[in-house]
Amino acid sequence: QVQLVESGGGLVQAGGSLRLSCAASGSISGINVMGWYRQAPGKQRELVAYITSGGSTNYLDSVKVRFTISRDNAKNTMYLQMNSLKPEDTAVYYCTIRRLGNDYWGQGTQVTVSS
Repeated sequence: QVQLVESGGGLVQAGGSLRLSCAASGSISGINVMGWYRQAPGKQRELVAYITSGGSTNYLDSVKVRFTISRDNAKNTMYLQMNSLKPEDTAVYYCTIRRLGNDYWGQGTQVTVSS
């Protein structure tokens, strides 16, 4: 039983920034990996970035340098800092965690980047 609450999505102009947050509550001990997915209109869902309990990170090639994933273990919160946003970043963003071999998902938050 894990609950994920996302915030930070919205409408932003190209070149702007957004910071997404994902707070976990419930049975949150033993979380191994936290990550972000996104799904753009008419496209398949793709993994954007993830961070392990040891602090290792990986990014989708198209968001490297521009995006930064981080986690605050004391607050049980994960962040995705998105800079230099482009219209092609427009998508619904979902946070996800892996705990004890099981995956949990947030409700998704809309990010829209205008030209």
